Amino acid sequence: MSVAQRIAAKRADKQREFIDVEAWGEGDTPLRLYFSEVSARDIEKVQRKHPNFLSETSMSAMVEMIVAKCEDENGDKVFTLEDKSILLNETVSTIAKVFGGIFSAETAEDHVKN
Repeated sequence: MSVAQRIAAKRADKQREFIDVEAWGEGDTPLRLYFSEVSARDIEKVQRKHPNFLSETSMSAMVEMIVAKCEDENGDKVFTLEDKSILLNETVSTIAKVFGGIFSAETAEDHVKN
């Protein structure tokens, strides 16, 4: 197995993280969004539309990352790019919370170490 194949295998074995979003839930139950760690490919995709994504993050870019990364418990995408305009009408604090959760994701293994 090559080094690249070992890296890919390790990434595939990592557990997904989640964030509970009270503002998007139903009743007293928050919406649970799952996501994997942000990869270089994820950054590249967002930077195609937002070239200064890492130095000048816009709300639009944050929403695109949320659309790209968020999944349900079954691993299905929760949002599509068609949902972008709806998400852009959400509060800054909610978008920032979800985006921040995605970018600061720790694996379960990291949690145990800390």
